[in-house]
Amino acid sequence: MTRRKKIYEGKAKILYEGPEPGTLIQYFKDDTTAFDATKKAVLEGKGVINNRISEYIMTKLNSIGVQNHFIKRLNLREQLIKEVEIIPLEVVCRNIAAGSLSTRYGLPEGQILPRSIIEFYLKDDKLHDPMVSEEHITAFNWASTQEIDDMMALTLRVNDFLTGLFGGVGITLVDFKIEFGRVWENDFARVILADEISPDSCRLWDAITNEKLDKDRFRRDLGNVIESYTEVARRLGIMKEMPTVIQGGLH
Repeated sequence: MTRRKKIYEGKAKILYEGPEPGTLIQYFKDDTTAFDATKKAVLEGKGVINNRISEYIMTKLNSIGVQNHFIKRLNLREQLIKEVEIIPLEVVCRNIAAGSLSTRYGLPEGQILPRSIIEFYLKDDKLHDPMVSEEHITAFNWASTQEIDDMMALTLRVNDFLTGLFGGVGITLVDFKIEFGRVWENDFARVILADEISPDSCRLWDAITNEKLDKDRFRRDLGNVIESYTEVARRLGIMKEMPTVIQGGLH
């Protein structure tokens, strides 16, 4: 670990220099944070589970033509990814009222929205990731009008796919957050999906009981965070190499 050049460290992942130009190694940590990192914990095995779930989803998205940065998983905690120029926005897609949407507009949690709503937030912890409009995005040159259109179109495709994927295993996709990056080809930049898709970045409820199977279990002190993430992986059929982690056999 010490020999590699660290490019960036976030709250849940570390990026290292990749083996080839234009590649990075993405390492999934067990660190968990909420409320702008004012609440922190280390949840043993979380990084392993998120690595597998994100690999599974990104691979499936690639196969239906939603291009993303994932190349291949290297081991329990790492994946090889394409290096992208990250667009400094978090794109949130909401299908059901929960979290800040409920708080902001006084909507009861669990209310089905009339249609999927896409929101943009500026990626800036110091400013608490403020919500921004398309006017802000273009005025401050965070992304072009075309890039906004591309991100919205890709987000809706991801939403359709994930809704079906999770719905098929008895899980309701309430909302999710994704990020995008630019891949440059000569003078032309293409927008592709980046970061991760996991229970850290999605709200996932059991379709029958509405039990939360995501990071809200940590945010709200509901307990059984790892067990819930594991249940998501189990339902998706990707538990094969993880039981030892969950039993505390891996560090």
